[in-house]
Amino acid sequence: MSPARRAPLSRERILRAAIKLADRHGLEALSMRTLAEALKVGVMSLYNHVANKDALLDDMVDVVMGDITWPVGGRDWKAALRARAAATLAVMTAHPWAPMLITSRITMGPNRLRYIDTTLGTLRDAGFSWFEADRGWNAMDNYIFGFALQQQHFPVNPDEYAAAAAAFLPMLPAESYPYMHALSVQVAEGSHDGTLDFAFGLDLILDGLERRRGVSLTVGAA
Repeated sequence: MSPARRAPLSRERILRAAIKLADRHGLEALSMRTLAEALKVGVMSLYNHVANKDALLDDMVDVVMGDITWPVGGRDWKAALRARAAATLAVMTAHPWAPMLITSRITMGPNRLRYIDTTLGTLRDAGFSWFEADRGWNAMDNYIFGFALQQQHFPVNPDEYAAAAAAFLPMLPAESYPYMHALSVQVAEGSHDGTLDFAFGLDLILDGLERRRGVSLTVGAA
């Protein structure tokens, strides 16, 4: 029996292999050489499909953005944006390297542009001015990507919060830091879990947007 034939090299195959490599080992482990080794091809063969490392990173971002799906149309705008936020955070959690890369690169592929355009459309259709829609989607994305980064890099696991809070108490004397001390006591004793709460912050943004709807700060912004 002849050995199974490997799928031909393609841009899609290269990008998915690069994403898999970054997911497993981080972006620092990704190079054209390590990618070629993972694909079992020569390095130069990659350049028939990807111009260079920068182009590879931009294309990886766009593939990941294309994995973000959420229902649109026929729903309350807040429900639609809440679903968008949850879907985005799920993809950012699955690809821990993505949030920093997305927020640090200016080139936008079709999937990222569609992500932004659909969000703007949701806000505009809900009655927000252009000014409010622009500020609104930026506020949401700043929160989503920032939350993903903090979640991924926070040095203490949620099940260790109580012990960590108890350990920090001697460094937070009540006479110097009364509120930090009191909050840490609550976490140490278990009356407050102290964990990050994505929904809480998201609701603050959406409720704030709802109050601002139609009230523009700039003349003629609608």
